[in-house]
Amino acid sequence: MFIPPSAWFTGFIPDLPTPFDAADAIDLKAFAALCERQVTAGVPALVVCETAGEAPTLSPAEQELVIRTAVDVVRGRARIIAGAVSNSTSHAVALARRAEAAGADAIMSVVPAYNKPMQDGMLAHFRSVAGSIGLPVILHDIPSRTLRPLADETLLRLVESRQFVGLRDGSGDITRPMRLSRLLPADFRLLSGDDATAFGTIACGGDGAISEVANIAPDLCRTIFSQVRQGRLQSARYLHKRLIPLIACLSRESPAALKFALSTLGLMLPATRLPIVPLDDATQIEVARAFAAIADEELIDSVGA
Repeated sequence: MFIPPSAWFTGFIPDLPTPFDAADAIDLKAFAALCERQVTAGVPALVVCETAGEAPTLSPAEQELVIRTAVDVVRGRARIIAGAVSNSTSHAVALARRAEAAGADAIMSVVPAYNKPMQDGMLAHFRSVAGSIGLPVILHDIPSRTLRPLADETLLRLVESRQFVGLRDGSGDITRPMRLSRLLPADFRLLSGDDATAFGTIACGGDGAISEVANIAPDLCRTIFSQVRQGRLQSARYLHKRLIPLIACLSRESPAALKFALSTLGLMLPATRLPIVPLDDATQIEVARAFAAIADEELIDSVGA
């Protein structure tokens, strides 16, 4: 049964890391466990082979393997959003086609990094990716990595095609939902691209967040989203504030800090691929302290309230 993207591209959606074993191969058993844990928590979708997944270090064959594994584990209980990350349009097209063949439900396509294309170049890039597949396309704007942002005017030109169904907004501009809500199609979804701006974006009318911290605390993130939507802003703000130290650690050393935190839960090894290296001892202690702060009795009681 077809479920429109507007129904599942919402809430806190985890950006899954790619686990590696001691031999630097993808740990499919650990990855499958990460997927199952999120489905059990009730997430509407999973993002794979994107920022937290160290996509630039994965070969096309490895990306296809990761996507197929996610599809096989989830079995339709959530939607699989596959990154097609490349600053080469032809390579992004090839990755998008492989993701579609592997069973992904949607593609996430990012503004090309390093090239610094003009807005017309971004427009042509995204249209080329979308035109090569039959899947919905979610745009990813992250100026801190690409140097040039996706302008509002370019976004509005892209959404003239209904194939573009949402935006992962990593610009940090929490006013974007208010500014664009009257101009975008009613079923277009705008999500924060990082955890630091998630609360502000949702409170200003956004539809959720693509999240790293949701890998660690999916139930808590779902509670924050639900409370904002119910107008319980004070409670949601309190819970989000308690997450800030951990969010800061994850953001500063992504995805090594995320992998270390998940390793403390016994879910995966903290192994990364160059040029990302594992955390040093001092940063491990910082992450461990931030992680412990969200598991104390006071916060657990607040979540259950």
